[in-house]
Amino acid sequence: MRKGTTARGVLGLAMAVALAASTAACSKDSPGPAAPGGGGSGAVGVDLPRADSDFWNAYAGYIAPKAAEVGVQITGPTNSQNDVQKLISNVDSLVTQGAKALVIAPQDTGAIGPKLDELTQKNIPVVSVDTRPDTGNVYMVVRADNRAYGTKACEFLGEKLGGKGKVIEFQGALSSINGRDRSEAFKQCMTEKFPGITVFEEPTEWEGSKAQAALETRLSTDPDLKGVYMQAGGVFLDPTLQVLKQRKLLFPPDDPRHIFIVSNDGIPQELDAIRKGEIDATVSQPADAYAQYGLYWAKQAMEGVVPKEGPTDHGSTVIKLPNGFEDQLPAPLITKDNVDDPALWGNKQ
Repeated sequence: MRKGTTARGVLGLAMAVALAASTAACSKDSPGPAAPGGGGSGAVGVDLPRADSDFWNAYAGYIAPKAAEVGVQITGPTNSQNDVQKLISNVDSLVTQGAKALVIAPQDTGAIGPKLDELTQKNIPVVSVDTRPDTGNVYMVVRADNRAYGTKACEFLGEKLGGKGKVIEFQGALSSINGRDRSEAFKQCMTEKFPGITVFEEPTEWEGSKAQAALETRLSTDPDLKGVYMQAGGVFLDPTLQVLKQRKLLFPPDDPRHIFIVSNDGIPQELDAIRKGEIDATVSQPADAYAQYGLYWAKQAMEGVVPKEGPTDHGSTVIKLPNGFEDQLPAPLITKDNVDDPALWGNKQ
């Protein structure tokens, strides 16, 4: 210490050094204004969207190990059971319990907006997994490109059917951005690339029983059905195979009577069905990565990091949304050619 330096001078120097270090760190990791929840500590509140889907049950199983891997504490998880009002109640409970950030998966992407704006006012950052809220501020959306799901399913079925025939589509809930994205992209692709294919659009609200009833009715009126697009294998796989088995229509892929089936999710049950020749393809939603990066971005939010647009170090791309950011994760098409790939999360269960 230099002779004559006062205590006030030492304190001022220390504060200046700390401020400089803080400014340098912010400019390195988070250019622009600070993100919500910049305290850097606290628990992440997690709400699970439902317990009646193999995909979401797999996601739930990843929460605890991924939280340990990312280095965050968890409050919850609660389960909103596909009910937006229950989700709102669960969110309030998680915040009351001390959650400083939230990871949720709202199935009704229109109705959650006001609650998101309320959380913004409370400085509680929200990460939305799998679904993109229509309105309301979010820190980050972690999802794959759902329009690509519909396009990949269309192209697969269109090529297998040689551009002609009849296909039934089990649409997810159209109150969800995922249901709309998959349905719109599938329809656009079929209209533009395969106009000779007739598509029967069947709304299901993501309910397996509705898909099952729709398939039974359609097979009665159109027994020459040649393709099925299931927008969520986690809820549609078992009912679909059950109907086909009961009607003795489950033929192997090399049989001319085979009904081609493409799905979305990538759950282990779908991969087994592909190996058996019961279905032909699925688009793999990364349940493990949804949990990992949902929690990762919640931690980033609590640390005050502002996301950057562009490629990430985990093979995805961050884009800017009108109401936040989106981390778009890769979602590969799985067929018999790559079903045994050990990198697929469905092969790690």
